[in-house]
Amino acid sequence: MIYNDSFTSKSATEIIRLLGQRFRDYRLRMALTQAEVATRAGVSVLTVVKFESGRAENVSMRTFLSLLRSIGSLGDMADVLPELPPDPYA
Repeated sequence: MIYNDSFTSKSATEIIRLLGQRFRDYRLRMALTQAEVATRAGVSVLTVVKFESGRAENVSMRTFLSLLRSIGSLGDMADVLPELPPDPYA
């Protein structure tokens, strides 16, 4: 898996699939089972299975954040929308 692929040229479905695959890679690197992640995140194992397989196209933001928290990656969300620099015109 190449992680520095640009998401800008991908459809939402492709991005969801890639995020699920990346999540699975993190989970496996941490030696966690899907059941352990589900318990940590407060979701069903089926939710984890669907997310990792790219079939969870309607996963809620709450569930997504809980899944990230379960693998210790919630702090990385700041990189998605970093704070803006000061407005030079202000």
